[in-house]
Amino acid sequence: MRLSDARLDGLPADVVRPEYNRATIKPGVVHLGIGAFHRAHQADVFDRALARGDPRWGIRGVSLRSPGVRDQLNPQDGLYSLVVRDGGDVQTRVVGAVADVMVAPENPAAVVSALADPDTHIVTLTVTEKGYRLDPTSGALIEGDPEVAADLASLDSPRTAPGFLAAGLAERRARGLSPLTVISCDNLPHNGARVRDAVLAVARRHDPGLSDWIEGSCAFPQTMIDRIVPATTLEDRRDLAARLGVEDHGMVKTEPFTQWVIEDRFAGPRPDFESLGVQITSAVAPWEDAKLRLLNGAHSAMAYLGGLAGLRFVQEVVAEPVFAAFVDCLWDEAVATLDPPVGLDLSAYRVALKARFANAALEHRTHQIAMDGSQKLPQRLLASAAMRLDRGLPIHALALAIAGWMRWQDGTDETGAAHVVDDPLASETARLIARTLDTLERAAALLWLEAVFPKRLATDPRFTAPVMAAYVRLSSTGARAAAAWVVKGET
Repeated sequence: MRLSDARLDGLPADVVRPEYNRATIKPGVVHLGIGAFHRAHQADVFDRALARGDPRWGIRGVSLRSPGVRDQLNPQDGLYSLVVRDGGDVQTRVVGAVADVMVAPENPAAVVSALADPDTHIVTLTVTEKGYRLDPTSGALIEGDPEVAADLASLDSPRTAPGFLAAGLAERRARGLSPLTVISCDNLPHNGARVRDAVLAVARRHDPGLSDWIEGSCAFPQTMIDRIVPATTLEDRRDLAARLGVEDHGMVKTEPFTQWVIEDRFAGPRPDFESLGVQITSAVAPWEDAKLRLLNGAHSAMAYLGGLAGLRFVQEVVAEPVFAAFVDCLWDEAVATLDPPVGLDLSAYRVALKARFANAALEHRTHQIAMDGSQKLPQRLLASAAMRLDRGLPIHALALAIAGWMRWQDGTDETGAAHVVDDPLASETARLIARTLDTLERAAALLWLEAVFPKRLATDPRFTAPVMAAYVRLSSTGARAAAAWVVKGET
């Protein structure tokens, strides 16, 4: 027996249920990439907008790849539980904002139709960094990607997020409908501008007039989002089923903290975001930089170094004094590259991050964070390293974090246990690593990966020397000893 509208009344009294008539809501939002993060973050905001009496903000979800989320949510009338864990405290709320989920490869025309629906005002995206098909260093659309090439040739059956957006906007323009606000919620630097440029590149190939209309009428605000959303496990679902008395295949778990900062740039109607705790600002970049370089940078460092040391969860990594001290060293280096916005106390932010990392109830897996590292390094670690070098500052902690990704590509940790290298460049890094047993030669080969390391860094000995030294130390002594070396200032 699964969660559904018909079974809401039978849930335990402490479970919060939708406080609105779901039959009256309109799908004002199309979301591309309806994974766990969206369901724990943006859908939570739109659900609260519905609860406040604004029925325009129901969500039509789109999976760009597999039918997994569709098969979880559609049999449950789009309902799912948002489980907020803070130590021993657990709060559960059923979210009703999702009307349905489409699977793009099964019916591309249905997705384009949803984007071109008169009720649609906003498109949100969580497709991960690699999902935009952008070069991680330049931000340009990867025209050699087979699916990008297909969308550049024809938009009859789009395959990529930029392709679907271009096709949907072309249909809206042809029908004389209003433009859309497109909100990327992924950890891309300058995410709004990069998504806009990708969509314009596709549109321009088909119709210069369309690209002019999109550029002049649609809005692509820059955003920063923050909420830790670990992967849901089978045990999580079993525990929830025991509490609810029904199975919920779409549940997501998260932490109490949530933040969404959106640039004040909209092309049409929007919820009263401010009343929902969303920050609307004229300058997102300082918020974005702080989050990417502190939270996400530390997450990546802990994922690789902790994962190599055989630690499964973030709370285990930060609980070890040597790794906790290393994170502080990493933050000390990153903070020097930031221009914090008014209202962001970096010292308090660091304390809060440590507390969030230590939340054992989340069980945030290091291997989950380690995925797609080649797409994440440029904005999380390399940007800080480049700025510090420009200012004549050392990069000891950053170098070890970067070397951690390089060592992770070996596919084994320090205990000898094998792990899957889940990365778009996995086959390329495996080929480079297999060419030689010499540690220095391996490091040098990996540093010449143009898709990760810009030439200005790969040819700068102030960058390559500390990274290679960190890689050698990490390979020979292990993550804990290498982190201790940085903490003691003995680099």
